[in-house]
Amino acid sequence: MAERAALDELAEVVLEGLAAGQRVEIDGLGVFSLDPAQGFRFQPHPPPKIFVAYVTEDAAAADRLYQALAGAGFSPWMDARKLLPGQNWPRSIELAIESSDFFVACFSTRSVNKRGGFQAEIRYALDCARRLPLDDIFLVPLRLDACRVPRSIQRECQYIDLFPDWTRGLHRLAYAIRQEMRRRAAAPGPV
Repeated sequence: MAERAALDELAEVVLEGLAAGQRVEIDGLGVFSLDPAQGFRFQPHPPPKIFVAYVTEDAAAADRLYQALAGAGFSPWMDARKLLPGQNWPRSIELAIESSDFFVACFSTRSVNKRGGFQAEIRYALDCARRLPLDDIFLVPLRLDACRVPRSIQRECQYIDLFPDWTRGLHRLAYAIRQEMRRRAAAPGPV
């Protein structure tokens, strides 16, 4: 019953805004606007795409992060969940990084000195970030434990700790992503 009352109240706010000739934006959902042919139009906001980079030894934490991001309404990408058998995985990973809104790098004592795919993904993400406006947040370093974040990244990006309080760290990550998406939506387009 309370849900129905909340939905009725939301519908009333949307209709009042439209009647006043305003666009009505609902955070994380989309925008309602007037449409002469249909009365109103709804344009959904696609969820931000988030690439999750990790080493195999941190797969359980990365999977937990993936599930939390999906549960928060984001669209995470993780190789173990998205790559298909027979797919050209190096190219698929590059395409996933290029098309992501954010690149979340999961640093740990197991990953910082390990050679291989994780390091290559970070380098590729840094190359992609160089093509973006300087104020855009793209690379978001996360620490899974009390590891050191490489100086080259620490020099340019603030990191988030998912320890000792996983929930607090996730809230900071979700807040940063949502704030950045709002900033991008409000930024003027190219001239």
